Amino acid sequence: MPAKIIPVVMCGGAGTRLWPVSRDSMPKQFIPLLGQHSTFQRAVGLLSDNAVFAEPIVVTNAEYRFTVLEQLKELGLSAQIVLEPMRRDSAAAVAVATELALRRDEHAVVGVFAADHIVQDGALFIETCRQAGLVASQGKIVTIGIPPTHPATGYGYIQPGEALGEGARSVAAFVEKPDAERAARYLLDGYLWNSGNFIFDAVTMRAELEAYEPEVLEPVIAAVTEARPDLDFLLLDAASFAAAKKISIDYAVMERTRNAAVIAGHFGWSDVGGWSAVWDLSDKDTDGNAIVGRGYVLDGSNNLIHSEDGLVAVIGLDDIAVISTRDAVLVTPKARADQVKDMVSLIGAKGEAEAGAHREIQRPWGKYLSVDTGARYQVKRITVTPGGILSLQKHYHRAEHWVVVRGTAEVTRNDETIVVHETESIYLPIGCVHRLANPGKIPLELIEIQVGSYLGEDDIVRIEDVYRRS
Repeated sequence: MPAKIIPVVMCGGAGTRLWPVSRDSMPKQFIPLLGQHSTFQRAVGLLSDNAVFAEPIVVTNAEYRFTVLEQLKELGLSAQIVLEPMRRDSAAAVAVATELALRRDEHAVVGVFAADHIVQDGALFIETCRQAGLVASQGKIVTIGIPPTHPATGYGYIQPGEALGEGARSVAAFVEKPDAERAARYLLDGYLWNSGNFIFDAVTMRAELEAYEPEVLEPVIAAVTEARPDLDFLLLDAASFAAAKKISIDYAVMERTRNAAVIAGHFGWSDVGGWSAVWDLSDKDTDGNAIVGRGYVLDGSNNLIHSEDGLVAVIGLDDIAVISTRDAVLVTPKARADQVKDMVSLIGAKGEAEAGAHREIQRPWGKYLSVDTGARYQVKRITVTPGGILSLQKHYHRAEHWVVVRGTAEVTRNDETIVVHETESIYLPIGCVHRLANPGKIPLELIEIQVGSYLGEDDIVRIEDVYRRS
């Protein structure tokens, strides 16, 4: 019986093509764009088939670690969560996964999958991975190619070569993103899209990294060797990892190796690369309008309406996307949705915080939403999950007033501990040492009013923190 594939889910990226829903503070892989689960959850759900896959490895960074953990818990799944101290591109991440897999099993077969892709036929995806695993166990690095549905210029292409068995072929050539004329020719010549998902023999990958990019492999081996547990995570050694060369796995290995193979994936794939792709994948009404949230279209067709907050009404327009969040609205023809990334760069260059941050911020203990801000005050709605505990902290520039609207709060204020119930409040003067916890069985919701000369998040002096953010 062939060894199970050790699946590795890469989810450290921060996509901007789906702005304003996807931002650096909460990127697209963690957002339920299609249905109730995020693309990350959909991916790990598929990779939990224990007939084919072993326990997964998730490679992310410190900023997203608690989001990864919470979304796994929602599905009742577990994984080894590995934290990159900084971003060093995909070759270093693959090298990390290779080292960890070999420490589990010296004959390991590893699959690397993106957290922000969508698969429509899960059973066929799993079967394709099983076939790729059989080929990989023969010393191959097998990339999953996607039969093109149109002459796309946004993907790299793979030219298949001779047959190898199990539906796989050798790779005759990897081709960079083409212009429209060449893309049309590739379509006729049987080229495949490069999905960026691949399955490989770990010994072979390690040897290729050693041969082509020792400046990636050697620092990564040191980073894994010196890694330390941190709560539910494995934190790579920062000094070692920082020395790893920044290069993609495509340039480092895939386009240089003589052991590459490709297997076609007919399971319905999308990288959800923009709002036009979201419309393609969404359920639509009889006029072709895809509507999420409170949206209405009069005399219009083939539109995408996505409203997280408030009502959106569209009259007499076709083929547009209207994306409305609490603090930003995007309106674009679907055909120009690939320019959203350029718009984010523009507004970011103007110093607009909405380019990268949401008003609602996730924290390991829950979340908070900025409701109103003035020159010397700020109002937040804070939600603490059952058992959640904020850090023991103090502020030099602001006082806070907490009003509990749901649940029960346990408040530490200097040397006293006070239980605050619904409709009750408590005042925290400037400089007092305080902490908030939810000892109850339901989420704790409260309104926080901050008053002071400076209200920035960096006016938090953490004295003690169960999440080790001090």
